[in-house]
Amino acid sequence: MPRSRVSKKRMFRDFSFLKEGYIANNQLKNLHSVRLSFCDSNDISWSRLEFLIWTYDLEFFTISYASQEYGMNHDNLANRVIYPLVNDGMLYKHFDKLTPSQEMDDHLFRDETKYNYRVRYALTQKGRLLVQRFYRSLA
Repeated sequence: MPRSRVSKKRMFRDFSFLKEGYIANNQLKNLHSVRLSFCDSNDISWSRLEFLIWTYDLEFFTISYASQEYGMNHDNLANRVIYPLVNDGMLYKHFDKLTPSQEMDDHLFRDETKYNYRVRYALTQKGRLLVQRFYRSLA
């Protein structure tokens, strides 16, 4: 890629914006300042808000799936992020333990029985509205 040609008049400026045609949108430019003010005003830590943003497009998830995809230790994710978010009302148990059906066909063809079934968590309406508020504050 060739070097850009900049006018000599701009040589002593501290910064110079690119032409608008080269950049589609730059909503994350103020991420740091918006994040600080948003987390303070909504009384939520950045790590928990970041997890809610990651969860936003999922219908439900297990802790093992989330820890693998999110790249965090299973126990740390559960104890430091998921359980506090459940207590704050941002996540809820979509399918709790002992929820699978009692039909014989389901138990024959699945690895999970009612005794080793993993809880499925989902984002509550309160959590969805918080993420949407954060997205709007970035714009």
